[in-house]
Amino acid sequence: MASEPAPRVCVIGAGSSGIASCQVLHARGIPFVCFEKGSKVGGNWRYMNDNGMSSAYDSLSINTSRRIMEYAAYPMPGDYPDFPTHRQIAAYFDAYVDHFGFRDHIRFRTEVTHVSRREDGGWEVAVDDGSTASYDAVLVANGHHWDPRWPEPPFPGEFSGEAIHSHHYKTPAGYEGKRVLVLGIGNSACDIAVETSRVSEQTFLAMRRGAWIIPKYFGSTPSDELAPDWVARAVPLPIVRSLFMRKIKATNGHPADFGLPEPDHKLGQAHPTISSDLLGRIGHGRVKVKPNIERLEGDCVRFADGSVERIEKIVYCTGYKISFPFFDPGLLEPSGDNRIDLYRRVVHPDLEGLYFIGLIQPLYAIMPLAELQSEWIADVLEGVVTLPPTDHMVAEIAQDRLALERRYVASKRHTIQVDGPPYMHQLRAERRNCRVSGSAPHAEPAGGGRPAVALLDGKRLVEAIPRYRGRQARAAATSPRTGLTMTGAMRRMGERRREKERRRNG
Repeated sequence: MASEPAPRVCVIGAGSSGIASCQVLHARGIPFVCFEKGSKVGGNWRYMNDNGMSSAYDSLSINTSRRIMEYAAYPMPGDYPDFPTHRQIAAYFDAYVDHFGFRDHIRFRTEVTHVSRREDGGWEVAVDDGSTASYDAVLVANGHHWDPRWPEPPFPGEFSGEAIHSHHYKTPAGYEGKRVLVLGIGNSACDIAVETSRVSEQTFLAMRRGAWIIPKYFGSTPSDELAPDWVARAVPLPIVRSLFMRKIKATNGHPADFGLPEPDHKLGQAHPTISSDLLGRIGHGRVKVKPNIERLEGDCVRFADGSVERIEKIVYCTGYKISFPFFDPGLLEPSGDNRIDLYRRVVHPDLEGLYFIGLIQPLYAIMPLAELQSEWIADVLEGVVTLPPTDHMVAEIAQDRLALERRYVASKRHTIQVDGPPYMHQLRAERRNCRVSGSAPHAEPAGGGRPAVALLDGKRLVEAIPRYRGRQARAAATSPRTGLTMTGAMRRMGERRREKERRRNG
């Protein structure tokens, strides 16, 4: 009996998530075409991208270390620094595409203008040259850091100076000798406040709520490499939180020590703010902390504490909207709170053949997660793996939403939040548990993720993890190698992992 023809796939966007999908489809021999509005790959990481969608500024470096951010199938060069610049990341993407040889599958300078369902199944995709084509599946990878979200509702009053969104900030040129206000306490806000403070008369940093400021390094170790991946999945959050809080306080002190608002949440209940420079600039008086804006008053800004400052430039670091301009609103539109309900953050339960790659905000890095999402969807497209019934997907989506609401501060930036290692475990379970009987498994690329340092090695952890008190407390065991006190379950897990690595390495 003749085999079923391979599905024809459209990938929208050649940013970090889109090219991850392209690589997997190309490796599997699944026919595809990728449409990219700009002239190069890289998306948000391509500085001054001619697709108009990059939010990168000239001084930008990654906040996730390269060993966490890299694709499992193609590690970053060993001579890259721990935190590469956007130019190095863009060069890495070019090398990735050329290494796997799928550049000719990408149609550059081609914008997708409309995507609609076909009555007989599949999808119709129109592009800006007026042509249309039919596809069995569409992988949407158009990013979620390109459509600026402004304060809602707008602040009362009028501002007579220049106000921009951080999406349009590129360099501190033009900020010399100015009185600058940066609104926000995310990573871009901290970077822009620090950078403008080096040339401005004075930079102010205003925010609605406080945040825990995490340094890029603990000692000589990147902060996101403090513990191996399995810790985030297997160790109760209070233990992990306690470990990191001890390290943060030992390195940075408390936010209130620098005049920052007391965080109204625990560490891990909001997307992390990572900066090794902000507190020093505050300590030198070059950045002054303010509460939220209350009112705009011409060339002045009144703040929530009643103080008033003369301001010449405002940079709003207020996040982004999730947008799909190529869909009809009746087909698919994110809710007003920036939420879109997807099974495992990828599959719409009612729209067969439509998948979203990289539509996540991880406590990790998007690239390896998008890579694994693509492996899963390639399994589905090949018929190697099946999706659960619709009612099961809907129920899981509801459970995930409740878990998200319990875990994170209510905010439009947290509606697509995931914890990296547990999420990867979910995707691997989908590939493993929903496999069609008799189908041959596709191996996941080796590499990627935090260095495989067992918790008991003591190379990444210099403090003991405190005993977890409560219902989940277990008898403690002491590592003979390090003297660190761990739960017995954690000790056994470390032993099993080391044994697997010994077998793998022969």
